[in-house]
Amino acid sequence: MPRSVLGGHEWGVYGVGWRPDGRLLASCGWDATIRFWEPDTGTCVQVSRDPDGSANFSGLAWSPDGKFLASGTTLQGVYVWEMTTRSIRWAGHQPSTGVRRVAWSMDGRCLVGGGHDGYIYVWEASDGRLLQRLAGHQGAVMSVAFSPDGTQLASGGGSRDNGELFVWDAQSWQRVQALVEQRVVISAVAFSPDGTRLIGGGSDGRLRWWDVQNGECVLVREAHQGTVYALKMSSDGSRLASCGDDGAINVWELETREHLRTLRRDRPYERLSITGIRGLTEAQKATLRALGAVEDPAATSSRHVP
Repeated sequence: MPRSVLGGHEWGVYGVGWRPDGRLLASCGWDATIRFWEPDTGTCVQVSRDPDGSANFSGLAWSPDGKFLASGTTLQGVYVWEMTTRSIRWAGHQPSTGVRRVAWSMDGRCLVGGGHDGYIYVWEASDGRLLQRLAGHQGAVMSVAFSPDGTQLASGGGSRDNGELFVWDAQSWQRVQALVEQRVVISAVAFSPDGTRLIGGGSDGRLRWWDVQNGECVLVREAHQGTVYALKMSSDGSRLASCGDDGAINVWELETREHLRTLRRDRPYERLSITGIRGLTEAQKATLRALGAVEDPAATSSRHVP
């Protein structure tokens, strides 16, 4: 069970992130707000809104020094918030496109965003000047991530026919690797702590490990029912967390690449045994399992399906 539940957003939450010092948590969603939380008490200490009231926020990232917060929007580029004043420092509205995920360079000098239009945008972090527009993706760019040493950028996305996972040189902004996974959109990306492996989460619910140097897929793991939406490393680099369309967070041991545990809130039929219950179609059973029901011959639950 979760230690605490932070309630306040009026619609779906599409981004969360700890400030680097761990003393503040930010969350954003489709209610056009960014909320800041005091982690020890679970208190919402600040609510920031789009000045126009029209942009839903779809992702966020803290600058390495924790002084700025960047947020992507569903309609009009990015915002960068200055945390000392909790006000917008600059907004990148040109060109006007939705940005699903954002990432800061390791030195904090530039900000990268993946566009719904298939381009990757690189902004000067201090003033929002557009530095680069990287082309190559055929579908929306769903995720971006810098390597731990800051020398490479990974971008994931794709269309119905092909998933795309690209690696870019973060100095020249030239593409140095192109990986394609048929009929699987790469919706989340992360580098291993040593930068030699690239982990991608797909629209098929699987995690894939690639060798960055030769582009070979070295491992595939079943992870979620539905799309993998985000990947996050632990602060010590030993574990990976993945979250997906099934409402679960899976924790993985990076060295062994084994699944450690699943975190989720109880679903409506959590641990309800449907073993031996008659009159259910396979589709109905699948729906109940997705809502937490189990089929276990040793189960003794006497609960009935309503």
